[in-house]
Amino acid sequence: MNVNRRRVFAGLAGVAALSLTATACASGDSESGDGEGGGRVGIAMPTQTSERWIDDGNNLVNEFESAGFETDLQFAGDDVGRQVDQIENMITQGADVLVIAAIDNQSLNGVLAQAKDEDITVIAYDRLIRETEDVDYYATFDNFQVGVLQAQSILDGLDIDNQDGPFNIELFAGSIDDNNAFFFYDGAMATLQPYIDEGKLVVKSGETDINTIATERWDGEVAQSRMDNLLSTHYSGDEVHAVLSPYDGISRGIIASLESNGYASDALPVTSGQDAEVASVQMIIEGRQTATIFKDTRDLASVTVEMVTAILNGDEPEVNDTESYDNGVKVVEANLLEPHIVTVENYQELLVDSGYIDASELE
Repeated sequence: MNVNRRRVFAGLAGVAALSLTATACASGDSESGDGEGGGRVGIAMPTQTSERWIDDGNNLVNEFESAGFETDLQFAGDDVGRQVDQIENMITQGADVLVIAAIDNQSLNGVLAQAKDEDITVIAYDRLIRETEDVDYYATFDNFQVGVLQAQSILDGLDIDNQDGPFNIELFAGSIDDNNAFFFYDGAMATLQPYIDEGKLVVKSGETDINTIATERWDGEVAQSRMDNLLSTHYSGDEVHAVLSPYDGISRGIIASLESNGYASDALPVTSGQDAEVASVQMIIEGRQTATIFKDTRDLASVTVEMVTAILNGDEPEVNDTESYDNGVKVVEANLLEPHIVTVENYQELLVDSGYIDASELE
């Protein structure tokens, strides 16, 4: 893992005035890479305020360039209008394929219709694009399983099958405009609901509906504020034992709230997460966050390049799910990768030994 890239993330996250776009180009001659590529790929990423999207963008550029493609990588700064403008520019510049991680899953219908008019293939990357027939394929992880694993990390952290309980739990979900949030929530609730029904897990706030527990734009500050309100309203003289969090940035906001409300750093509730961000892995090592879900974006980039190469060679790309991802207009064929739970016991093997995180970043 490139430590300098992590430093770039830290700087970008703290300086809002920096440019939110980046372009990388390589020769379109297939002999310039190791694969059978050739063509121009527009890569639209949502933001640089989360290190995982920087990872995704860089990994995609590296993989596509190695396969002999030209790439145009753009970050939209969580601005839907900017992302639409960036994609329109990619179309104008002659993209053969668009790889898009959408900010808002229903905001791109018009610009994707333009892409189809130019016979451009569209791949939804990690986030399903909804309410349009103009998306061709979906490259992602098994998002329902992500939710299952997040819930399982909570059950394991509580040792719930060997303890009497009951345990107080509060639930957080992702941003409603991201289709993944629903899959994470559904997977988690399928796992937690039997314990809630049994009374072994108790949601003291009563807030379980995804529209109530959603966190706009996956914002940790929004999560921190909601956790503050939950604690002041429902936990005066009582204790929360676990928090379902769908993303590491949200987890850090939750933990900041808990610590500012008197929870000792070595006695925090069991808290889940996702994306194996360095700051959260450090907190796992410190015992402040219980677990995160690791989705190896290097593998997702490789799979995406393989799909694009097949498409441009006139072949059918590999998919392993043709039923689950109905975007409201059509079922989008998907290639799903496997997520993994990361805890203090296995972070070294999964993240450091694999080269995903440099050990020096965790010191």
